[in-house]
This record gives sequence, C-alpha cells and structure tokens, in this order.
Amino acid sequence: MAKPRPFSSNEESTPTSVKSKDLDNLSRWSEYLNLEEPFSSQSTSWKHTGSEAQPNFGISQKSLQMESVVQLSKVAEGLSCKIYRLNQILDKPDLASHTFSETFWTAGVFPNLPRICVLLSKKFPEHPNKLQLDRVDKIGLDHLNDNAEVYIQNLEPWITLLLDLMAFREQALRLILNLSSTVITLLPHQNSLILHAFMDLFCSFVRVNLFSDKIPRKMILQVYDLLYTITRGGRDCEFYHRLVQFVDSYDHPLKGLQEDLNFVSPRIGEVLEAVGPIIFLSTDTKKLRNEGFLSPFHPRYPDILTNSAHPMRAQDLANVTAYREWVLLGYLVCPDELLRVTSIDISMVVLKENLIITLFRDEYVLLHEDYLLYVLPKVLESKKMAKYGRAKQKEADLEYNVAKQVEKMLSEVHEQAIISCDGIHRERRILLKQEIGRMVLFFADQPSLLAPNIQMVFSSLALAQCEITWFFQHVGVASSKSKVSRVPIDIDAGDPTVGFLLDGMDKLCSLVRKYMAAIKGYALSYLSSSAGRIRFLLGTPGMVALDLDSTLKGLFQQIVHCLENIPKIQGENISVVTCDLSELRQYWLSILMIVTSSRSSINIRHLEKATVSTGKEGLLSEGNAAYNWSRCVDELMCQLSKHGSLKNLYFYHHHLTAVFRNTMFGPEGRPHHCCAWLGIASSFPECASALIAEEPSKIGRDAILYVESLIESIMGGLEGLINILDSEGGFGALEIQLIPEQAALRMNSIKISSNSAKSPRGFHGFSIPGRESYPESSNAVKMLEAAMQRLTSLCSVLNDMEPICVLNHVFVLREYMRDCILGNFRRRLLTVMRTDSGLQQPSITESLLLRHISIIHLAEQHISMDLTEGVREVLLTETFTGPISNLHNFKKPSDLQSGSAVEIISNWYMDNIVKDLNGAAVTFVPTHNCFKSSKPVGGYFADSYTDAKELKSLIRIFGGYGFDRFDTMIKEHIGALLNCIDTALRANREALETIAGSLSSSDRIERDTNLRQILDIETLIGFCVQAGHALVFRRILVEAVGEVLEEKAPLVFSLLSGISKHLPDQIPEKSEICRLRKISQGIGGVVGHEMEWIHSVMDQNGAAYDSSWSYLPYLCAAFMVSTLWNTTSFDVNTGGFNNNMHCLAMCINAIIGGSEFIRLERAERQRLSLSNGHASKMVEPEILSRPSVEARIKSSMQIFVKCSATIILDSWSETNRSQLVPKLIFLDQLCTLSPYLPRSTLELHLPYAILRSLYSQHYGTSQPAPTVEMPIQSPRHSPLISLTHLSPSVHQTRSDSTPNRTAYEPSYFASSTQRQEEVIDNKQRNTRRSGPLEYTSSRKVKFVEGSSSSGQGPSPLPRFAVSRSGPLLYK
Repeated sequence: MAKPRPFSSNEESTPTSVKSKDLDNLSRWSEYLNLEEPFSSQSTSWKHTGSEAQPNFGISQKSLQMESVVQLSKVAEGLSCKIYRLNQILDKPDLASHTFSETFWTAGVFPNLPRICVLLSKKFPEHPNKLQLDRVDKIGLDHLNDNAEVYIQNLEPWITLLLDLMAFREQALRLILNLSSTVITLLPHQNSLILHAFMDLFCSFVRVNLFSDKIPRKMILQVYDLLYTITRGGRDCEFYHRLVQFVDSYDHPLKGLQEDLNFVSPRIGEVLEAVGPIIFLSTDTKKLRNEGFLSPFHPRYPDILTNSAHPMRAQDLANVTAYREWVLLGYLVCPDELLRVTSIDISMVVLKENLIITLFRDEYVLLHEDYLLYVLPKVLESKKMAKYGRAKQKEADLEYNVAKQVEKMLSEVHEQAIISCDGIHRERRILLKQEIGRMVLFFADQPSLLAPNIQMVFSSLALAQCEITWFFQHVGVASSKSKVSRVPIDIDAGDPTVGFLLDGMDKLCSLVRKYMAAIKGYALSYLSSSAGRIRFLLGTPGMVALDLDSTLKGLFQQIVHCLENIPKIQGENISVVTCDLSELRQYWLSILMIVTSSRSSINIRHLEKATVSTGKEGLLSEGNAAYNWSRCVDELMCQLSKHGSLKNLYFYHHHLTAVFRNTMFGPEGRPHHCCAWLGIASSFPECASALIAEEPSKIGRDAILYVESLIESIMGGLEGLINILDSEGGFGALEIQLIPEQAALRMNSIKISSNSAKSPRGFHGFSIPGRESYPESSNAVKMLEAAMQRLTSLCSVLNDMEPICVLNHVFVLREYMRDCILGNFRRRLLTVMRTDSGLQQPSITESLLLRHISIIHLAEQHISMDLTEGVREVLLTETFTGPISNLHNFKKPSDLQSGSAVEIISNWYMDNIVKDLNGAAVTFVPTHNCFKSSKPVGGYFADSYTDAKELKSLIRIFGGYGFDRFDTMIKEHIGALLNCIDTALRANREALETIAGSLSSSDRIERDTNLRQILDIETLIGFCVQAGHALVFRRILVEAVGEVLEEKAPLVFSLLSGISKHLPDQIPEKSEICRLRKISQGIGGVVGHEMEWIHSVMDQNGAAYDSSWSYLPYLCAAFMVSTLWNTTSFDVNTGGFNNNMHCLAMCINAIIGGSEFIRLERAERQRLSLSNGHASKMVEPEILSRPSVEARIKSSMQIFVKCSATIILDSWSETNRSQLVPKLIFLDQLCTLSPYLPRSTLELHLPYAILRSLYSQHYGTSQPAPTVEMPIQSPRHSPLISLTHLSPSVHQTRSDSTPNRTAYEPSYFASSTQRQEEVIDNKQRNTRRSGPLEYTSSRKVKFVEGSSSSGQGPSPLPRFAVSRSGPLLYK
C-alpha cells in the first residue's frame, strides 16, 4: 500500500493584496463559521463540547476534539458555495476542451484576452514568463500591462478561494488521519454519533475537491501570477509554487484524493461493510413491506399496534441516504476496499440504482464514468499483482478472483444502471406511497401512537425525501460509456407517485407539528424512566470493577442528574413545559469522545462488556437512546426539517414545475396534491448562503415566481374542470340524453295510467324508466363524475390549505380560487354572449349562464367564501355603466371602467335592431309585439332577439343597469332625431304658418302650394319613423322590465306601478315627484309613458324652446303628401305597414304630446319666476295641472287629425286612389294608439264606413269566411280593428287615467277568461262584436247615439250607412 504524499503545514506569508491567513489555525475560517443559520437543521450539540467539559472535569488529551470536525464540515459547505457561485459567473465552462463562452470572458473575472489566458491554462504548470506571450498576442499583453492593477483586484477573491482550498485540504487530511488512527470503533450500532461526524467530514472533503475541478484553477493561478509579476517587477507571489503543487496534484482530483486518503482506506472499508446490511434492507422492497419496517403495527400480530419487530433497523433506515453516499464516495476514493469479499455486493447494489454523484446543490459528476476511468484501473492493477503471486500464496489467489469479479461488476453495472435504475426507484416510490398513505391514516386515527413511533416516521420521511430528490436529480441526466455520445436517461416526467410522496410527506409533517406536545411528553417520560436504568447500570459489579476515573464518574453523575431533574408532566400543560437538554447531550458526547479514544485507559468495549451481562440494554445503548429522545424534546423541529425538508428541490424548480403540470391533472394525478407542491416553496429561502450577498434575494424571487407559476397552473386546472362540466360534452350532454321517442311514450303512458286503473302495456324496444340515457354515454357520465369529484376535492383542499409564506409574501389560496372562479365566470359571460356570426340569443345566453352558475354553487359548497355574492359583483361590474339617473344621486367615478358586457349587448341592439345599420329591413310587427327582419342579423332573424321571452332573459341577466344603458342610448338616438325635427320646424316655419291659415280659410290651392315647399319631407319622415321605431323598442323593453319585476319582486312592482296614480298633478313637479314618476314609467306604470319619456328627453336636450314647435301638428299633417305612401301597404298578418310606417304613429303621438307638455311646463316656470315678489299685485292665475296639459295635448292631436284628414280627402282622386288606403288606416291606428285621441275625433273628419270597407277588402281577401267567435279563439286570423276599434260610445266611457291596451300588445289577445266574458257580454249589449264587417241596424242606431253624445255636431256617417261595401269598393 502506497504511503500518503507528504504535505507542508506551514504557509508562507501572503502578499499584501491578499489577506494573510494561517493554514494551521481554525481562526482563519471565521468567514465561513460566523454566519447566522436560522434554518440550520444540524444539531449544535457538538459545539463547545470539549471546551466546556475540560474546565469542569479536566479532560486530558486522551479525549477527541470533535468540534473541529463539525466546523470543517461547515467550512466545506462554504467553500462549495463559493465554487458554485464562480461556476455560475463563468457560465459553467468546459475545462477539458478549453472552450469558453462569451459570458466567461465578459464576466469580469479574467481579462478578455482569450489567446493569452487559454495558453497559460494549457501550458500549466509551466511558468508564465517562459511562454513568450508577446508572440501570442502583443496587443493583448500591452493592454494587460496597462490594466494589471484592475485585473489583479478582480482575481484576488478567487485566488483566496484557492488558498482556502489548499488550507482546507491540509487541515481536513490531518484531522481525518487523527480520527482514523485514534478512534477504537466506528460501528453504527456502537458509535453512531462520532461515526456520522467523521464520515460527514470525509464526504465533504471528497465533494469539495471533486467540485473544485469545475472551476479554472490553472487559469486563475497562472493569470494571477502573471499580473503579480507585472505589478511587482517580475517577482512571483510567495504562495505561487505551493499552489502549483496543490493544483497539479489534484489534476484530476480523484487521483489526488486516492493518494491522500490511502492511509484511511482500511477504516473506510470497515465502515462500509458495517452499513451494508442496512443498505441491503433499504433495497428489498418486498421485505420492507412484508416485515413491516415502515408500519405502525406488528406485521405478524396485528393486535400489537406499536411496532417493536425491528426498532433499531427501522431507526437506521433514516440514515440510509447517508450510507449510500458513503458507499459511492468511499469506494471511489478508496478503490482498494472494493477487493473485500462483501464489498462487491454492497457497491453493486448502490451503483446499479445511481447514475450521478451529487457534489453540491444541482452540480454532479457522472458516477460510472469516474469509476471506469479512475477505479477500474486500480482494480486491474491489483488483479495483475495478485496474478503474479497466485503460485506462491493462496491469499493471492483469492485476491485475484475477487479482483476479477470486481472488474466484471464495474464493466457491466453501468449498462444495468441505465436500464434498471428508474424501475428500481419507481418500485420504491410505490412502496413508500402505500406505506406513508397507511401511516397517515393510522396516525390521524390513533394520534397517541405517533410519539412511540416517531423514529419510524423520521425513517419514512428520510426515504421519501431521498426518492424525491433522486427523481429530480436524474431528470434530464445524460450518461453513456462514451463522452461523445451521451443519451438522456428515460425518466418519466409524468410519474404520479412523486405527487403522492410529496402529499404524504406534507401530511406526516403536519401530523408531527400538530401533536408536537404529545411527542415531547412521551420523550420526557422516556428520559425520566431512563434515569433509573442508567443509575442501575452504573452500580453493576462490572462497572464497579472498571474503577472509572474521576472524569468519567463526574460525567456519568451529571447525566443522571440531568435525567432526574427533568420536569414532571402534569395534566395537559405539556406544551408550556420548556426544557433545554443540550447539557445532557454535551455530557454524553464528552463520554463518547473519551471512551472511543485509543489513548483512554477505559474504552467503549470495556463499558459494553461491563453492562451487557445484565441481560438488559447496555450502558451505551441506553445513553444513545437517551441522546436521541432528548432531541425530540427541544430539537424536534430540527429533526423534522432534516428528514422532511425538501429545500434542495429549489435547484430543480424548473423540473418541479414541469412534472407538476404533467401529473397534477393527469389520469392518475390528484388535484389535492397541489398543497404539497406549493408548500415546498416555503423552505426554498433556506438554501441561500450568507457568503453570497445576492443569493437570498435571488432565491426568494425564484421561490415567489415558482409559487405564482404553480398557482397559475392550479387555477388553470380549476378553470378546466369547471369548463369541462360546463361544456356541451359535460352537463350540456346530460340535458339532451333523453331520447325524444322515449320522452313521448313516457308522457303518454303517464296520461294513460292516470286515467285507468290498469297499468299501461310495456313498450317493446325501450328501456324501463330511469334508464333513458344512451348506453354509449356511460363513459361520458363517468368522466363527468370524475370531473365533479376532482373539482370538489380541489376546492375543499385549497379552502383548507394554510397560507403559504415565502419571505414577506403570503399566498392565500382561497383568495386565488375565488378570483379564478369569478374571473372564469366573467370570461364565460363575455364568451356565451357571442357566436361566430354575431350575438347569441338572450334566452340561450341565460340558460348557459345558469348552468355555469350551478357549477359555481357546486364548488361553493366546499369553499368558506360567498361565491354567489361574487357572481353578483361580476354581473354588476359587467352591467354598470354609470348611476341610474332616476335612482342614484352620486356621480360616476372617473377611473371606474364601464361594463363591457352590457356595452356589447346595447351597441349590438342599437346598431342592428334600432338603427338597422346592416340593412336587414327590420320592422316592427304589432301582432307579435316584436321586430322581424328580411335576413338574419347576428346569426338569427330579428324576432329571435326581440321576442318578449328574449328581452325578459336580457333583463334577468343585466337587470336595471342594463335597461338604463339601453334607455340612455335610445335617449341619445332620439335626441339627435329631435334636433333634426327642430331644424325642419325652423326651416319651414313660414310655410307651416301659411298651411295653418289656409286650413281655417279653406284655401286649398295655397295649402297645396305651401305643402310642396316643405323641404326634404321624405327624409324627415324617415327620421320620424326611426324615432318611432326606437320608441317601440323601448316600449317592449319596458314591458319586459315590468314583467320580470312583477315575477321576481311583485310587491315592489305593485308599489312602483301604483304610485303614479297618487302623485300630485301640479306642474311643474318637484324633483322628487318627477323622479318617482320616471321610475314608475320605466316599468310601464304610467299611462302614455312614451310621451312622459319624450318629455324628459326634450327637457334634458333643451328641445321645443322655439315657438315654431307650435306648428308641429301641421308639419306632421304634411307627411300625408309624401310619395312614401305610394309604396306603403297594410299587412293583415303583421297588423302594420310594409315599410314600418306604423312606427310613425308612435312618433307623432309621443312628440306632439311631449312638445306640448314641455312648452306648457316651461311657460309655467317662467310665469312663476316672474311673479316672485308681486303676488299681491297680480290676480291669482289658474294653477297648471296635468288635466289641463292633457286637454292641450288632445287639442293638438285633434288639430293634427283634422289637418291630416283634410289633406287626405282633398288629395283623393281616381288616379291616386292607392294612397288613400294606408293613410286612412294609419290615422285609425293612431287613434287606437293614443290615449289623447278619442275615436270620435277621427269620426268627425272621416266616415267610419270608409274604414269599414277598407278593412273588409284586406280581411276579406285574407280570410274568405270570417266568423264572430274567431277573434277570441285565434287572434292572429282576426281583423285588427275587430278587437281594438270599439265604437265611439264604448270609447267615450273609457277613463283617461286607465292604460289603453293597443293592438301591438300580445297580452291583449292572450287575455283572461274574464276579458272573454266581457266581450261576450258586450255582444249581447248590441255593441260591435267583430269589427266593421258587422253593421246591423241596431249597430247603426247605437253608433248614432254614441256620435251625438260626443257634442261635436252631426256625424257624416249616415251618408254611407246604406252602402254595403263603401264608396271605394269598385269591381
């Protein structure tokens, strides 16, 4: 066996630019040791153990000083952290091929002179002055000379790192040599505490030196020395030659490690042999399952709940991850130990299930390549030497055979690992998934058994932690026998077992935290009982015969004293008991350091033999058990963090996110695992090192981004589940699963069974009731059930999840879930409103929204938040465009965004229905009370959007704010049209004055002349038709509002609709009275609400101020001379005109009434303002009231009818006879429509027989044999006038304050039985029954009486009374 290479222990003084450090003194490591470690899970029991115990008990040199062991392990971690940072800064260079990226040269570590730097690195260890660099890059060398001071300052931190590595190597080797030569035993079951400290230092030493090979050590040293010689006049730095020797001896590091650690190789081999059985046990999943090593109950005796089958083995499983690492690194740097007989199986088991050796964080080296390059040659050399000695010694023959087997194993295990490692670990993950799942259920049901089995819980957590870490370490790893062609290992990124393990670990840790007080109480009870056992063992004859020195006696007495003074548990106050047992652990460690030293007269074997003969646990076993249970009292969270923390997964968080997205909502995934995936992020900041200033903030930001990314994925999955249920393949498919034929037969069978005592005969070919769904839809139903289960489970888990805290950020999943559900609902609302060709029907939109809301209500049952209120807020947000003018007094905030949904709906209706911008010939159909079009608008015809059912759905969705938006837009539209009418009145004022005078003077020629002078009469009629069209749309919208309000809030509707009857009639009205009246007319509670609404529009726009508005009736009468009447015809099926001229009647009625109202109101206000302060001097005038306003409106309407009738009859001739029919029907419809225009007014100017003959022509051709009862049975086929145009006597008795139902209202035809009885009663009273077609002598008498009662003079009707068909019926 080769001797270790000697190394110098004295460091020369460093230059002034680098801080001087003593290579032999631990004080040089203050930078690495004096760091705050708030998240450290390592026990601090080793700290100051020797320094505190020596003064008290005079411990001599025969005890081991373990403090330096722990400190050097921390130094190794700090050195690795600096190497990791430098490797990141230099963009992980490929040193073997000397290829460096652009980032490497621009990082600021080296001068950006690639040719010089690379040459220095390649020619190492040749001195820089001998390389003739001026021939390589003369310009670069000159630049280097000019900026040497700057570059040397940039390199100083990293040359210091090389010095630290050299010093660490020397101190660690000295300490490892000291321990290996003085420690008597390093067996896990005897001296596990010192063993773990020793092996931790050993592995840290190996990892640091392997990791140092990833930084350009040669380039750092050579460039620094070159810069130093430039700045110091050609003199090398004083430590240059020692660093050259260090770097050269560790190139490759494995060569140096194998040579340096050769002296401890036998002790390492002993340790690896000792941990072999635990490693074999951890790989045997069948044995772990069958013998219950991870089960809380005895596998053979289920009645025995506490598992006492293998307590020590179950406890050792917690350290199996460290044991595997010992094996991998131990045989790598001590290859001679592979020649032990038992080492072949141990190494093969571990090598077969690993592909990499993790050095630090996510940095690794390929395991099998290093074994083949640096271990196999050593084995072959041993084989060769054994071959030469086979003839002389039998031992050499055995050594040769073992070497041959090792050679074969190393040659084959690489390929086996590539093929089988993933399968081995997947099987292990499945085992842990099952065992941890059962463990969680068991301890949740029996929490009292958690404390006795806490070590088993730690073992389970450690095994799961190892498997999860292995999985993410090997994702994307490429390994092959050839470095040129590396193939990635096939790791399934969609493996669901990872999620199960994360969830199981999270639940186990939660159980430990929840029952921490119980675990603490059990540990205190155990320690109290162990005091008596230890005192008994100390008094045994064997211990008395040992004759312990005063030091050991004092330590044992202190341990017994600490155990006897443990506070007693009283009642339920365990959680408030504070107990620091660090002194107990320090005393026990001091004892171990003495008895394990070869310099001590009494060692560990003496203690074991002296106490094991009692038949009970030995003194060492009791002491180690007390040490472990004491940590469950005051270091329980540290142990839980050590075995259950997954903070190192931060360095694989990109893989975490990818695997999460693949498994979360996969076929075997579970959405409720998301809590565990999110909870990992809380421990990510613990990975930050204080040595790197920018690391805490960077890792914190990455952790926050990781949580946000996962939350985004979770919420996306939540939306997906909701949308699956809301799709046509989800609940939509269930709505149409019933076969139509089955539904019809079922309904018929129900009717038959209700009428007869016998049950109906079964129908062949149809399934029995309750099985109406298609058989092939069963899979779809199962899919829906699974989606519902996942949705409810996810909602429940997210609702119960504790807030996630990452640094100063707190993530509350309930809030995210609420925002997600409501945001999805908002997007769904905006989506279902539209189709590919335009707008969706409101009734379909309502049904789709109700289906979506039902899914939200399903989720709401598992969420402790009011989602219904949130849905209302979304609907309110999407419909609110400003305060309702009649209800709200506040102003709309400037920064408040208007509802986009109602904007879309209202703009579409205004553009396509009211304004008809697409030219679809949208017209109002009075008989159906809706609009129709000649071609589709938005995918459907106009009646599919304006039917009463559709508008009611619209109101139910958008409510009062939606109606107010429509009302505002119609106001704007009407206001623009009123401006056009105002312009026409002003422009044609003189002509209208002349027309008014000619009517009184009967000057027909002058009237006709001035009628022809009115400008753009057809355009003006078009504007008025548009206004009437908009008014009709608003009226049916108001009717829909009233019906919905009456359905949903009948008391409110009754209050608002009836309040108008009791409001005062005084004009001008107070603002409160005006608002009440507007509210009432907004739901159809005011008679003639179109006039009231036009009045408010005129008041807002300042219309009808000019006196020319007094000529409005004459302007409207002038419409009768328009040529538009030539193409106008009446349609009995629609009850209106082909070109929508019936909307002109609505416009005339509303505008004339509104203009008179506004003019009288303004005059009254002006009078009141002028009479202030002069009331005593003036005669009290008559107070203006609504009846007087209505009388004025009636007078204006009569003027219009008189003027129109005069123009119509005067313009009639044989040549233009076709214009007369639509004009007369138009006036008749106006009388029916207007509450201010009695029928007698029209009959004064137009013989009713003419109208009768007109309707006879239209309805006679459309229906050859009309009957009297037809209007009641089928209103669609009856003459329009038959139900609406009552005789003057009937009309005269109508109260003006009662709303008049028009022929446009479908509710008129769908009247109740009471209305039908009233009609039948009217027939018996000789009133008109079926319209103008039924004129008998009694009808004529009644009519004459009604006509004369009006007081308007004799009627012209008797002239035509004898005519059967009227004067216009020519054949």
